[in-house]
Amino acid sequence: MIGSVLLGGGMFLAGCSAGSSNSAASASGAAAETAGQAAGQAAGQANAAASAAAAPRSAAVAGRPGAQGGTGTTARLAPANSIIYTAQLTVRAGNVSSAAAQAAAIAEGVGGYVSNETAKLDPDHPSEATASVELKIPVASYPATLGQLSHRLGTQLALQQQAQDVTQQVADVTSQVASASAAISQLRALLSHAGSVGDLLSVQNQINQEESSLESLQAQQRALSHQTSYATVTLSILGQAKPVPHHQKAPPTLAGGLGAGWRALRITVSWTLAFLGAIAPFAIVVAIVGYVVYRGRRRLIRRRPTAGPASPES
Repeated sequence: MIGSVLLGGGMFLAGCSAGSSNSAASASGAAAETAGQAAGQAAGQANAAASAAAAPRSAAVAGRPGAQGGTGTTARLAPANSIIYTAQLTVRAGNVSSAAAQAAAIAEGVGGYVSNETAKLDPDHPSEATASVELKIPVASYPATLGQLSHRLGTQLALQQQAQDVTQQVADVTSQVASASAAISQLRALLSHAGSVGDLLSVQNQINQEESSLESLQAQQRALSHQTSYATVTLSILGQAKPVPHHQKAPPTLAGGLGAGWRALRITVSWTLAFLGAIAPFAIVVAIVGYVVYRGRRRLIRRRPTAGPASPES
């Protein structure tokens, strides 16, 4: 009986340990399976991210000449430059006010506007009328609009164009704006941890200075953005010039020759008389002086004693 009891107890203990081993093994297997699924999902997400990151690069490579394994046409474009376009256009129109209104309508039709306009109109002298119009035109429509202004308003007299590249300046201002914004964020975070009143005031003063600098930089950024987005065209409109009358010369005739000769004779006589009148005062003075000198010389000659006849002895 004792042996049977010991044998039965040993078998029972063996069965319990086997069951606990099986349950532990099954639990560890389930944990391993769960970890494997999580690792698979993480690997899938990593592969998807890598594929998404590599997609633009592969597309750019496929667009290059000589790329293998694809027929894509995507090309890597150079970054657009920031350029300020300006132009000065002078035209002559029959009606200055109508040409100025037409120029404004052309600019507004492409999304532009008139920034400044001055006009000098004289109904009595329309040829002296002038107008100066400053137009702001979107850069995308600038070449076509400038061509319309040159040909549709009247006769083009002069055209000057300038292009100023401000890409570096725009990049510098953008970088300064980002740096100032980051500095303000750091100062505000530091403000929340400031302990004493002096620290609070010091940090607040720095924040005010940075915000003032940031506002100035943002204003400069907006101005540059507007200048690079809109081209400036200064349009000068002149009135129609008066036509110069052309007189056809008649063939020479006998009467015309006599008239020309008579006019030449009168002109000659007039110049001769004028010359004589100009030298007459000098001639009178010279004549008087010459007469006085002549008379004085005659008197001197008469007063000289005459020599007597010579004696035979002498």
